[in-house]
Amino acid sequence: MIEHPIDGLMKTTMDSIKDMIDVNTIVGDPVHTNEGAVIIPISKVTIGFASGGSEYQCQEKKQEIQGKYPFGGGSGAGMSLQPIAFLVVNQNDVKLLPVNQANTVERMADKIPDLVDDIVNMFKNKNKQDEMNTDFNPS
Repeated sequence: MIEHPIDGLMKTTMDSIKDMIDVNTIVGDPVHTNEGAVIIPISKVTIGFASGGSEYQCQEKKQEIQGKYPFGGGSGAGMSLQPIAFLVVNQNDVKLLPVNQANTVERMADKIPDLVDDIVNMFKNKNKQDEMNTDFNPS
């Protein structure tokens, strides 16, 4: 099968895109802190590309050249990289910290486990105080 010139353009464009992006572009390299936490950046990548071309007939030569018309074409690509969050891994917990803090629902959902722990601890402390008060009965 004879390869059309547009195939070469598209292959070059796709190879260039492969060179621009890999998995480390989306999930970045981990950063280790002195406190023992690991911070992993997470990004959103948007890629667009276009290829096109046309065969045309020369006005000077009204005939085909070896069964083909001359070809003219081009291709291009663009990429956008937008950081969206940081995954913070500690010894005790894992948190996803979004870059855009405007999303209140996500922030509230992240705080629910801490709130539940606080409520449980509050009841445990209340029960301990009640036990201490009943054990110490001066009468």
